[in-house]
Amino acid sequence: MAISWCFPLTPSMVLLLAIPNTCLAKMNVIDKCWRWNPRWRSHRQQLATCSVGFSGKMTNNIGKGVIRYKVTDTIDDPLNPKPGTLRYGATMIKGKVWITFKRNMHITLCRPLLISSFTVIDGRGVDVHITGVGCLLVYQATDIIIHGLRIHHCKSQSPSSVMGPYSKVIPLGHVDGDAIRLVTARKVWIDHNTLYECQDGLLDVTRGSTVITISNNWFRNQDKVMLLGHDDGHLRDRNMKATIVLNHFGPNCNQRMPRVRHGYAHVTNNLYQGWEQYAIGGSMNRSIKSEANFFIAPKSGNKEVTWRQGTQGNKASWKFYSVGDIFENGASFSTQTGIGGAKPYYNREQSFKVVDARSVRGFTSSSGVSQCSRTLRC
Repeated sequence: MAISWCFPLTPSMVLLLAIPNTCLAKMNVIDKCWRWNPRWRSHRQQLATCSVGFSGKMTNNIGKGVIRYKVTDTIDDPLNPKPGTLRYGATMIKGKVWITFKRNMHITLCRPLLISSFTVIDGRGVDVHITGVGCLLVYQATDIIIHGLRIHHCKSQSPSSVMGPYSKVIPLGHVDGDAIRLVTARKVWIDHNTLYECQDGLLDVTRGSTVITISNNWFRNQDKVMLLGHDDGHLRDRNMKATIVLNHFGPNCNQRMPRVRHGYAHVTNNLYQGWEQYAIGGSMNRSIKSEANFFIAPKSGNKEVTWRQGTQGNKASWKFYSVGDIFENGASFSTQTGIGGAKPYYNREQSFKVVDARSVRGFTSSSGVSQCSRTLRC
């Protein structure tokens, strides 16, 4: 059955007819869904219908019963969150929550921020920086959107406790200094964020997390960028499915863009602005389809895009290959296995058209936090 996403036709939406086709042509499949509208502030929830890839449409986050919450205070109290703070909105409110920000903010977290199910953090229209300890943690939660944030200089945290959903204090073990960490999470969309310079990595998807889309982000100035799969012994990650699409990696990224264990990753239409060790790698029988990406090798050093660990004895079961990628400055994808066997098999709600790799530079030119104002299109 076909699914349609319907919104009332407003005068602002009629403006779409007046926008030159060349403007829309420069927008990628996700941005074209909402960025054209100069009154996007009045139609924020339209964003939830624009996601593609394994997360599918995020329509569980909109509709009847959504609580609109505005962050007005930059203070962070991990055990007794105050109304008006980001932690209160992300953790203490039950049901569907759509979080926005009153003004430009720099929020320093004292401990990791747990995000509850059915929460949207929407930084459009202002400049929001998040830094501090542990940063964002999606733990045993579902239906999450993280959009429009600058997350950086996140530090590790020794064992501690924080206030969690339903006013329960949650004990946490040692937390690495990641910008965003997903632990046993499901149906998460991470879009149009700028992530850089964290103590450990920028994004971890681990411990059985699945149906994830990571899109339109800018990852830069980092050693370990993105990890998909907790460790070699964590077999629950075999069920992981992640779409990595329309992101900009670099400059100054070393490795893990992504590094995949066990699960499946569709890595498509991304721009790679150099690397040191490698761009895409993995182990433990993972399946990776690299499709229509644009790889620019560093001027000197390693030109090989891929890294593989543990191919002895099970090489035939690995699926790791390139389709339609562009390789510049001597970049190479030297070894391919399981060609044609790592298709994403998206359903109707998840599917999207992969563009020719020659268009990737243009379609990723607005990756990272969007420059939105109160009255103009983003």
